Amino acid sequence: MNILEACRFNPVEHLTYASSSSVYGRNTKTPFSTEDPVCMPSSLYAATKRSNELMAETYHHLYKINATGLRFFTVYGPWGRPDMAPWLFADAILHDRPIKIFNNGHMMRDFTYIDDIAQGVVRVFEAGVGKSENKLYNIGHGNPVNLLDFVKTLEKHLGKDAEKIYMPMQPGDVEVTWADTVALEKDVGYTANTDLDTGIKAFAEWFKGYNH
Repeated sequence: MNILEACRFNPVEHLTYASSSSVYGRNTKTPFSTEDPVCMPSSLYAATKRSNELMAETYHHLYKINATGLRFFTVYGPWGRPDMAPWLFADAILHDRPIKIFNNGHMMRDFTYIDDIAQGVVRVFEAGVGKSENKLYNIGHGNPVNLLDFVKTLEKHLGKDAEKIYMPMQPGDVEVTWADTVALEKDVGYTANTDLDTGIKAFAEWFKGYNH
């Protein structure tokens, strides 16, 4: 709301903001499309992200603010958030602590490397300058990976095996995220080029140096 008010009184060429794949909530249709309904959030986080999108839509309607929301799908890489799974897993593995595997490992995530996300954000921003639109896009890899395969790749590049504790599903979590990125590819030429092995290798090398 503060950002939208600032844009209202200090006109900007194009507001590009982060939403999240979490807005799809309990949707079971995959891959997730921006044409799908997003009225069943499974967490408060998801509800707040959807509220961002609705506020941007309303400010566009009332004040013609040019805005584009990007629904990020499981971003990872160097300088990632310390409360997210890649960081938590890497830190636990390197310090001989067990990691928690929720839903007994029956989880799929559309892991997307940070460089691909950054490339997409820049392209979307530049493509929207000078327009008067309110748009939403998915930004992800478009290729979901099993959580246990993600852990196996992380173990490989950290050079250590993880001690795993298998847990039930967390409240508010979902089993699968999977981005339909056709619209982003068509409109701005976005392609996620970083495969999981390459991305995890870069993350692991950075993380070992950061925690040295």
